[in-house]
Amino acid sequence: MEQSHTPAFKQHLIDPEICIRCNTCEAICPVQAITHDSRNYVVDAEKCDLCMACISPCPTGAIDSWRALPRALAYTPAQQLSWDDLPAELTTQQLSAAGLVPDAALASAHSTPLAPSACGVEVLLPANAYGATLPPWSAAHAYTQLYGPKSEHKFILATVAGNVRVTAVGRDYDTHHIVLDFGLMPLPVLEGQSIGILPPGADAQGRAHHARQYSIASARNGERAGYNNLSLTVKRVLEDHQGQAVRGVASNYLCDLQVGDKVQVIGPFGASFLMPNHPRSHIVMICTGTGSAPMRAMTEWRRRLRQSGKFEGGKLMLFFGARTKEELPYFGPLQNLPKDFIDINFAFSRTPGQPKRYVQDAMRERAADLAVLLADPNTCFFVCGLKSMEEGVLLALRDLAQHAGLSWDSLGAALKREGRLHLETY
Repeated sequence: MEQSHTPAFKQHLIDPEICIRCNTCEAICPVQAITHDSRNYVVDAEKCDLCMACISPCPTGAIDSWRALPRALAYTPAQQLSWDDLPAELTTQQLSAAGLVPDAALASAHSTPLAPSACGVEVLLPANAYGATLPPWSAAHAYTQLYGPKSEHKFILATVAGNVRVTAVGRDYDTHHIVLDFGLMPLPVLEGQSIGILPPGADAQGRAHHARQYSIASARNGERAGYNNLSLTVKRVLEDHQGQAVRGVASNYLCDLQVGDKVQVIGPFGASFLMPNHPRSHIVMICTGTGSAPMRAMTEWRRRLRQSGKFEGGKLMLFFGARTKEELPYFGPLQNLPKDFIDINFAFSRTPGQPKRYVQDAMRERAADLAVLLADPNTCFFVCGLKSMEEGVLLALRDLAQHAGLSWDSLGAALKREGRLHLETY
């Protein structure tokens, strides 16, 4: 008697070996199918509708992992949270023995993505509808994942060359500027990329700590020009998003490092959040807190180009938000940059005796200047910081465009299609 075959269920999973816990997938998922604990990010098969919104933005490819199996045997979120690596794939023979058709699963898993409005969550301006997954056309070639769990070299060893606090002493936000030197080992990086830090030790279950991701805060030719080093902007984590006391493993490890200490690094990561190389391109940078790291990198590279005479007039505009000026990293150095080089706009939400002011409020105050830049195809926008800022910034851009007589529907689509609007929030 001929065996009856049914299509295999292709389950969407996240590879814990190469996931750097950047939260991009969970932040962008329109149906809240992705969640995490202190160690792993996982996908709930009961909620995931295979819209594919999370695939392109993932910096490591960990999100693009699949397993064909009977739907009744789908891995639960609880099972996934316990993993250190993905389970082995069922062989064609095992699938056939279970009465499944392996090839059908792959086709169903990669069907046409759903539109954001069809995914069941009302969001005014969903990030996946506007955030670009392609770099600007003139961006330099980015090298990625040269070091890591599934690379030839598991990590690269860096030496701490500097560690200074860049927020006011005695204030809540203890943020450090940390310089890592790689000696003679190659680690080519670009502005907008990130690296992973492997903290020493193990968690409460005795498993090695997983990597934490940090954006690079220095220009492509080093924190010190001509040196094989880079810098990070790291805020010491002493409480979680709910205000509960918690000591962040990697952030405290990094903030406490001394000059000469050794650090295990993986990466680099990121191939889309990259600054344009065209010397006449305009760059609008919108950030909060340590989201300033890639903006510092872009600004410094432009500053060096200007000094070398290769700067051809592209505008730099920065909108930088924090609770108070004392909690804003690099506040002092930013004040010293020439006004004809960069247009800086601060927004503080907790200044005593003053109304709350956010980056989108500062953007609206500069509506006339931003409208000109929005209409210029040489302008790129970069947004980095807390997830809560994302929709406010997109709404501000939409309103500014519409008030200037521009069609947001066509402009928003062009910004994404041409790699000119990049969102990196957490």
